[in-house]
Amino acid sequence: MFIMIINYLILIICVLLGVAFVTLLERKILGYIQFRKGPNKVGFLGLFQPFSDAVKLFFNEQMKLSFTNFFPYYISPVFSLFISLIMWGILPYESGLLNMNLGVLFILCCLSSGVYPLMMAGWSSNCKYSLLGSLWAVAQTISYEVSLALILLSFIFLVESFNFKVFVEYQESVWFLWVSLPLAMIWFSSCLAETNRTPFDFSEGESELVSGFNTEYSSGGFALIFMAEYSSILFMSMIFILLFFGTSPLSVFFYLQVTGISFVFIWVRGTLPRFRYDKLMYLAWKSFLPISLNYLIFFMGLKLSLFCLFMLA
Repeated sequence: MFIMIINYLILIICVLLGVAFVTLLERKILGYIQFRKGPNKVGFLGLFQPFSDAVKLFFNEQMKLSFTNFFPYYISPVFSLFISLIMWGILPYESGLLNMNLGVLFILCCLSSGVYPLMMAGWSSNCKYSLLGSLWAVAQTISYEVSLALILLSFIFLVESFNFKVFVEYQESVWFLWVSLPLAMIWFSSCLAETNRTPFDFSEGESELVSGFNTEYSSGGFALIFMAEYSSILFMSMIFILLFFGTSPLSVFFYLQVTGISFVFIWVRGTLPRFRYDKLMYLAWKSFLPISLNYLIFFMGLKLSLFCLFMLA
């Protein structure tokens, strides 16, 4: 038990370091997309810029707002970061971590719980912009979680397990990517909506909401929300690799693939404009949901057919 706790703490430290350098990677890539250099002054090629930003944010004075609901306002960023970090315990390493038999269900529960800190942050700020941003985020997250759950259910029917270790072992001969390319595209788009990234960043739409649900947050509170978002980006990139490429986390290639998917998250931000909100909902309920349901029915029929052939043989 003690070894498992130590391993988990080491994993969380590595995740937080990854979050720091993903922010640097994003600023660099967006800089080159927009024909500028990005951070390049603090340390060699700007490598220490994330740590400089962290020190600045956490040592800034915290605003004391007069009309907020004190406890939910301050606990929401902590709760958000806690949810985004606890999900990393299901990584299918050979030993030392949780290696849950019901890891898929645990992830769905954590993703569903992620709407509560958003809602609490917007409501407790006692600001119309924050409340509107949090309401948009909750509606968007719930809508796209339906597609995510159906995609996971499709693969659960094939693999007959909720353990991600079995998902990896099942794909030793062929990747799920080749048999379900449309599902991979839907999964990635839903991940963009789930993590409130462009072009689905309605919870933080600066042009409409002055910054969305985090309008009233500054210094440490804002930094925690920021860290939770980028931790979720890395985590959803990792799940994408486990689901569609079946690469083991013990392989170096796994981390290169996660970096590649994270790069695509950033690339999309630098390329695509924001959706209109009704188009966002139309995409979730009229496009992604029917395709996910059809694939689920197809995989169920395929599994039933194979079972009948096996019984006849």
